Amino acid sequence: MTTPDSRRSRRPGSSILRTAVRRNTRAMVLGTVLMGLYQAAETAFPIALGLIVEHTLRDRSVGSLALAVGALAVIITTVSLSWRFGMRVLQKANTTEAHRWRVKVAACGLQPVARDTGLKSGEVLTIATEDADQTADIVEVVPMLLSSMVAVLIAAVALGTANLWLGLLVVVGTVAILSVLSVMSRRIGSSTKEQQARVARAGAKVADLITGLRPLHGFGGNHAAFRSYRRVSTEAKEQAVTVARVNGVYAGTALGLNAVLAVSVTLTAGWLAFDGQIDIGELVMAVGLAQFVMEPLRLFSDMPKYVMMARASAERMALVLSAAPVAVPVAVPVSVSVSVSGEERPVPGGALEIDCVRYGALQGVKFHVPSGEFTAITAYQPRAAADLAAVLALAVPPESYEGEVRIGGRPFAELSVESLRAHLLVNPYDAEIFAGTLRSNIDPSGTSTTLSEAVEASMLTDVVALHRQGLDYEVRDRGSNLSGGQRQRLSLARALAADTEVLVLRDPTTAVDAVTEQLVARRLAELRRGRTTVVITSSPALLDAADRVLVLDGGVVKAEGTHRLLLDTDPAYCLAVTR
Repeated sequence: MTTPDSRRSRRPGSSILRTAVRRNTRAMVLGTVLMGLYQAAETAFPIALGLIVEHTLRDRSVGSLALAVGALAVIITTVSLSWRFGMRVLQKANTTEAHRWRVKVAACGLQPVARDTGLKSGEVLTIATEDADQTADIVEVVPMLLSSMVAVLIAAVALGTANLWLGLLVVVGTVAILSVLSVMSRRIGSSTKEQQARVARAGAKVADLITGLRPLHGFGGNHAAFRSYRRVSTEAKEQAVTVARVNGVYAGTALGLNAVLAVSVTLTAGWLAFDGQIDIGELVMAVGLAQFVMEPLRLFSDMPKYVMMARASAERMALVLSAAPVAVPVAVPVSVSVSVSGEERPVPGGALEIDCVRYGALQGVKFHVPSGEFTAITAYQPRAAADLAAVLALAVPPESYEGEVRIGGRPFAELSVESLRAHLLVNPYDAEIFAGTLRSNIDPSGTSTTLSEAVEASMLTDVVALHRQGLDYEVRDRGSNLSGGQRQRLSLARALAADTEVLVLRDPTTAVDAVTEQLVARRLAELRRGRTTVVITSSPALLDAADRVLVLDGGVVKAEGTHRLLLDTDPAYCLAVTR
């Protein structure tokens, strides 16, 4: 089976930056024009001031003075308006582009991807936030770089008009400054990339600790876990200090070199005026430009640093964006499927077939779940249950295991992740609970037509009734204000509200009491009647509610029948599930 990204090469950071620039070309051109106009007007101010001094001293007329004041007013107005609208255009484009990359990274993070990136959820979060923002900065950096260049060129031309040596001094000095800073910016790029990686690892460690905090407390492993986090956090802090030190040296060097250039221009202009080679108006212009040129030079010299930071962040984003989904659509005969919005999908209501699958603890397992049947699978080895759930959930690419899994007569390898997700839902026993309300956790899209039935079947009614807000009761991040059983029932309600044609549940009642478990089993069977349902469990209540039970032992199906029949005829089964 091929994947979408196997048809393209790994997306490097430079390609991501080019995409950002290409997508915002119009905004960047308009922003460059407006910011260039701003820099030109800023540069024109000391030039106009020099001309005013020269002509006022020569003409000494009120009309000349009024004309000069009017010219300065026009320049100041141009400066104000061009800056205001130029920054508005660029910052809107920057923010929009950052949002696009955040959404793209999040979309990739929510899809099953190849496991060769080594990224955890905390790292993906850092990439989707900080790295997306820094990558989008390229949209603002390039126009600022070009507009600063406009200011430096205008200053060089104006000074060169007064005296060739002054113009050459600005050009040569600018080239020298940028040469020095471009070398230093490479160190900033590599340091920033390492810092982002270490911060991401620290974030991932925090996510792991929060998830496993209760079990860690249970066996006294919390202190060791905290020491582990402290070590990772200290590494991130030390790298942040290194980056700050490098940035400080860069900023100090840039400021010092710009100041040296400004002082050199001022002293050279003073010497030329003293020697009579330029007049007093040109001296005023030269001194004003020497002071003004420091700001565009500072912006100009900062740009290499921001470009390197954007590239480092883009390369980290490429780790997520280039990871391949585990399944893709391929060309297949339309006669065996239905098409929705141009995408091939399994036949509605199709059966689920596992054909000689070998993966992990599964040793050629084979079984068939007819359409509309409620089948329970009990695995004597927990690893086999986990591996079976992983295969069905597409956490394992079809090319990574032997055999074939079919749904509606169509192999997984021929279907896209999107079409499978629309047809088949595998609900893990440790599903995440999100900050929000009970309602938003059960029905995130707000489109479920079976929400009330799902709440009833999962026995979440007591949680809803317990709070005055009902389904609008606020749930904290990871369900920290709910008990383990409440979180599990909330997860089950979400799976039932999705109302998919094929539903696979793994241990959905391990955290509830026996009475609740009996009620959940009976109501689950009633709600899912007529639709294909598979429950991987050792719960007697769920096994008894199923139409058929498959016994998975040694990685293969060793027995099948109803729960009561197996209790009477299979001593090993009776010993395994009786409690």
